[in-house]
Amino acid sequence: MIPLFKRVHRKSKRYGVRRLRIKNYSRRIEKPVITSNYGFELIHSSLYNKGTSFPHGERDRLGIRGLVPPACISIEQQTERVLRRYATLKDPLQKYLYLSGLQDRNETLFYHLLTSDMESYAPIIYTPTVGQACKEFSYQYRQARGMYFTPNDRGEMSSMVYNWPENEVDVIVVTDGSRILGLGDLGCQGMGISIGKLSLYVAAGGIHPKRTLPICLDVGTNNEKLLNDPLYIGIRERRLSGEEYYSFVEEFMNAIANRWPDVLIQFEDFSNENALPLLDKYRFKHLCFNDDIQGTGAVALAGLIGAMRVKGGTIKDLARQRIVVVGAGSAGLGVANSLAWTMIQEIGLSTQEAFSKFWLLDKDGLLGAGRMVHQGQLRYVRADMENNLPLEEVVKKVKPTVILGLSGVGGLFTESVIKEMYKHEKRPVIFPLSNPTPNSECSAEQAYTWTEGNAIFASGSPFDPVTINGKVCRPSQGNNMFIFPGVGQGATAVKARRISYRMLNKAGITLADTILPSELEAGYVYPHINRIRGVSLKVAASVARTAFMEGLARVEKNDYIEAFIEDKMFIPSYAPIISTHRR
Repeated sequence: MIPLFKRVHRKSKRYGVRRLRIKNYSRRIEKPVITSNYGFELIHSSLYNKGTSFPHGERDRLGIRGLVPPACISIEQQTERVLRRYATLKDPLQKYLYLSGLQDRNETLFYHLLTSDMESYAPIIYTPTVGQACKEFSYQYRQARGMYFTPNDRGEMSSMVYNWPENEVDVIVVTDGSRILGLGDLGCQGMGISIGKLSLYVAAGGIHPKRTLPICLDVGTNNEKLLNDPLYIGIRERRLSGEEYYSFVEEFMNAIANRWPDVLIQFEDFSNENALPLLDKYRFKHLCFNDDIQGTGAVALAGLIGAMRVKGGTIKDLARQRIVVVGAGSAGLGVANSLAWTMIQEIGLSTQEAFSKFWLLDKDGLLGAGRMVHQGQLRYVRADMENNLPLEEVVKKVKPTVILGLSGVGGLFTESVIKEMYKHEKRPVIFPLSNPTPNSECSAEQAYTWTEGNAIFASGSPFDPVTINGKVCRPSQGNNMFIFPGVGQGATAVKARRISYRMLNKAGITLADTILPSELEAGYVYPHINRIRGVSLKVAASVARTAFMEGLARVEKNDYIEAFIEDKMFIPSYAPIISTHRR
C-alpha cells in the first residue's frame, strides 16, 4: 500500500482537519513550479506562461526580460482584459474559438476565467457549442493538443506514447469519433469532445491540466461528406470494424497501460455497437469507464432522487415510480441499469421488482413480447405487453410518472404524449437528456406549457426559465459534468484498481445530497453549476470511500479523505516558477 495520507493524518491529530486544510492549502499555492523551459520557450508554453503577470524578479530569473510587455498586472486584471474582448463576441462558436485560443496561450488564466462563472462558460467550452466546434474542427484547427492514433500506427503504439512529454498522466479522455453527441460520425474531428471533457475535469474537478491527455482513435470515417472533403484532417478511409477494430483498440489500451499504469481512461462518444463491448472487455482490466453509459446513469439517478425530494419524498420513492425510457441504446441502458441497481442495493428491492419498473423503447417502439434483443436489453423486455408499441400508446397503457429521453431524436416528446402523461400524473418528471439542443426530445417551454407549469424538468442541454401563468419555472440541466470530474479525482486520488458500479451509484446519490433546500424549493433537481467545484469534491470523496469499502483502493486508508483530495485539487492561480535550464 502507498501511504499517501500519513503526513496528513499525523498533523490532523495536532491541528484538526479544518486548520490543517487551510495551512496546507496556502503552502501548496506558494510551492514553486519547476520546469526545464526557459526564456522564449517558456512564454510559449501554455502551462507556464503568465503573459503580463510575470513579476519583474522572475523575468530575470527565467530569461524573459524584454520578451513580454513591461507592465506587471494581476490575474484579475488579465481576466478583465479577456472579458472586454469576449463581450464583443455574439456567436457562440466565435466565443468557443476565442476561449480555445486563450487555453492554447495561458491555461492558468483560461481556468481562472472558467471557474469564476461556470454557468456562463460551460455551455461555450462544452455542450451545446462543442458540437458545432467538432463539425468545423478541420476548418478551425490551429494548434496541436492531444494525441491521434490511426491504423498506420499499428505495431508502434507502445513506443509512440512516449512522444507525449508528460511522465505522469491522471486522466485520458478517448473517443473514436463515431457518435459525437447526437451528430453521428465525425471521424477525427471528435477530438474536440476529448479536449472539452478534459477542460471540465480541470475546471470542475481540479485535475491538474498537465496531467490530462485528450486522445482520438482515428480509425477512419463512414461520413461521406468528410471522406470527400479535401480539408478534412483525418484519414480518408472507411472505419475499421469487427476484429480488426477490436485488435486496434487492444494495442492502444496496452500501450497506455504500459506507460501510465495508474491512469483513468474515459471512453467518450463511441457508437452503440462498440461502447458496451469495450466497456465489458476492459472495466475489470483497466481503470476505465464510459461516461455516456455510466456517467449519464449516475446523473439521471441524482436527478430522479432530486425530483423525489422536490415532491417531498426520498430516494425510497424511486421504488414506486413507473419509468419509461425512450432510447434503448448504450445511454438508455446505462441510465436504466443505474436506477435499477440503486433500487436493489439502496432500497432493498428484488432484482425482478427493480427491473419491472421500466419500459424501454427503441426506434421501433416498445421492447415487448417476442422482441429479439441483445444481452444487455434482455431484462427490459416486457413479455406482458405487445411488441413495438409506439410511445403514445405506451404512455396510455403504463401511465408513467417518469419519462426519460435518451434517443437523440429532437421533438420526440410531442404535445399529445406529454398531455397524456399529465392526465395521470400531476407532477410528471420529464427528462429529455439528449444533446445537443436540437436533439432534445422536447424543450423546457414545451414541457411546462403542456403541464401547466407542473412538470419537474431536467434536460441534457441548457434552457432558459419559462413563465407560465405568472409562475417562473426554472429548468435544471442534467449535465454529466456533475459526475465525471469527481469520479476522476476520487478514483485517481486513491489509485483505484477499477471503477465499480457501486462507486458510480454512490457518486449519483452524493450529487443528489448536495442540492440545497433553497434549490429544491425553486424546483431544481441539481445543484447550481457555479457550486460545481465543491460538488465535485463531495463526489470525489464518496468515490474514494467506496473504493476503500470495496477493497479497490491501493493507498493506505485514512479518515481525512476529503481534506486530502481538496488539498490535491488544482487551483488556477500563478505560482512562482523555477527553471532548471542552464545557459
